[in-house]
Amino acid sequence: MAGLATPMALRVAVTLGLPDLLRGDGAAVGDLGLDVDPVALELLLDHLVSLGIVERGGAGFRTTDFGAHLCADAGNDLTRLLLDLDSAGGRAELAFVELAHSIATGQAAYPRRYGQDFWADLAANPRLRESFDQQMIHRAREQLPRIAAGFDWARFATVVDVGGGRGTVLAATLAAHPGLRGHLVDLEPTVTEARRTFEARDLGERTQVTAGSFFDPLPAGADAYLLFDILHDWDDQHAHRILARCAEAAAPDGCVLVVEPVGGRHADSAINLAMLVIFGGRERRVEEFRALAAPHGLSLETVTELTEQRCLLEFRLKPPRARDAATPQ
Repeated sequence: MAGLATPMALRVAVTLGLPDLLRGDGAAVGDLGLDVDPVALELLLDHLVSLGIVERGGAGFRTTDFGAHLCADAGNDLTRLLLDLDSAGGRAELAFVELAHSIATGQAAYPRRYGQDFWADLAANPRLRESFDQQMIHRAREQLPRIAAGFDWARFATVVDVGGGRGTVLAATLAAHPGLRGHLVDLEPTVTEARRTFEARDLGERTQVTAGSFFDPLPAGADAYLLFDILHDWDDQHAHRILARCAEAAAPDGCVLVVEPVGGRHADSAINLAMLVIFGGRERRVEEFRALAAPHGLSLETVTELTEQRCLLEFRLKPPRARDAATPQ
């Protein structure tokens, strides 16, 4: 359980593309064309042999049937994104080496390792932003039908998807509910891809896209504001700011819909540590969500089990006279 050799060997193998390079008859170390030390590469391959990822063959090393699950066309895109050290997910995982810092301070370890927080890193590196957007698509893809069917979206006329990425969740919801209109807010260049998503699914006339941050004023007057896998990426201070923007933008009888894993229900301990180390966030429990939303005039109405991984928490705006005037700064 304490060994780091195997998890790091798998990550380096995927980052170098070894499962693909060694398919078929395989190849000798010197024929791979990689800019690496050949002696060190053979040490890595020897360990991959012990794991059953590759095997020794006539030409040198070749990928096994088991190892082929790590090839680019194996359909395990999310796994590959999390293992590839050049992707946002793989890079973020290395922040776990600073876990002791997060436990001591309650703060993210990512800035300690990389000199800036995760979001600033994405903004400065287009390749990381691209891989992160892809990771978010793959994380939700299999659950989209249940997300669209597991809640009464049809009772709304308009939904604003706050931080909605490339639009896959909103597109699936709109496709399942023809009377619903959507408005997606996210940063450039992600919103450019969202437009393409909506156009490709013939949803252009029912959607709007706005480039912007969820820390800034949001499009006003919608029936519902959707936060899908958003709040767990932030500490309480930033989560308050996001909820405040949703509450101030919502129609008088509007609501805020939070969809993500919930502590004590669908959030395992490893994910909780990842949220802490990478973002300084966590998978909050229902009562924590209730307390987080209350200062913004939001009352928790229902908790719906959408999938085996995510719940939907519906918050309603209270009448102004019933709101707590003390809103965190």
